[in-house]
Amino acid sequence: MRKSLLLAAAAVMALGAGPALAKKQLVIVVKGLDNPFFEAINQGCQKWNKENASSEYECFYTGPASTSDEAGEAQIVGDMLSKSDTVAMAISPSNAPLIAQTIKSANPSIPIMTIDADLAKEDAGLRKTYLGTDNYLMGKKIGEYIKKGKPNGGKICTIEGNPAADNILRRAQGMRDALSGKEGLAALAGEGGWTEVAGCPVFTNDDGAKGVQAMTDILAANPDLDAFGIMGGWPLFGAPQPYRDLFKPMADKIAKNEFVIGAADTIGDEVAIAREGLVTALVGQRPFEMGYKAPSVMIDLIEGKTVADPVFTGLDECTKDTVDTCIQK
Repeated sequence: MRKSLLLAAAAVMALGAGPALAKKQLVIVVKGLDNPFFEAINQGCQKWNKENASSEYECFYTGPASTSDEAGEAQIVGDMLSKSDTVAMAISPSNAPLIAQTIKSANPSIPIMTIDADLAKEDAGLRKTYLGTDNYLMGKKIGEYIKKGKPNGGKICTIEGNPAADNILRRAQGMRDALSGKEGLAALAGEGGWTEVAGCPVFTNDDGAKGVQAMTDILAANPDLDAFGIMGGWPLFGAPQPYRDLFKPMADKIAKNEFVIGAADTIGDEVAIAREGLVTALVGQRPFEMGYKAPSVMIDLIEGKTVADPVFTGLDECTKDTVDTCIQK
């Protein structure tokens, strides 16, 4: 009898205890799961989880299947903000105004930050901080490499991603400022000796194959083109073989700086392409570092600690001569 009562009491206690409490979610929402850059952010997020297995918090990585799905990213942001276990969020906005409006509509009480890409300056008050690359500086360095290769200027085309992606727009501005020696020009029309050709910039929605096709078309229409400024590495890491096929016939010109290509990122095949001499210079970001640092920054925000704004991660600069040593380990 005593044994039966003890078993019954244990069963009641087990039922009352219920399932183990779920961890509080530190959510990272990226532009798209199809981009290896964002997978590197995920790897940083998962490393944090592994190193903090006993924490009450968990880094949760998500985003739309495709980087071009701006509405899908906004929907995910709204959905995750409605969940009670979401306690902080880091967003890489594909369409900065759309994400800003989504945040306004949700009116969240939890800390919001941006990662990799920021909101527009007028919407910066919607987030606590930005963690990621100094995108203006990144673009300026790309411009400096292009200018070093062709100091007298020439004709250039800029390859960009999404027309409303604030990080890409800042890079393009940095590049133009470096090339022209002036600040804030929306396009180059001879300033510093540089002119942007008709049809540029080209917006590719982060699609590598589309970027290579656009460059193919621009070269065909402008046989006297002198340079490409590629504000994201999509054509190189997203369509590496078509990129190689396009520029291998120009390898000698690239080697002699008769044609110059400055590109963002050091992902996937990009460093190998630099080793092959098919890009003049790469200016790379540190997405793993972003993903690894983001949970700690979100926890600091939750706890009301002072967090710098922005929190910049570093840059890696690679040329054919430095490919073996240019990436931070």
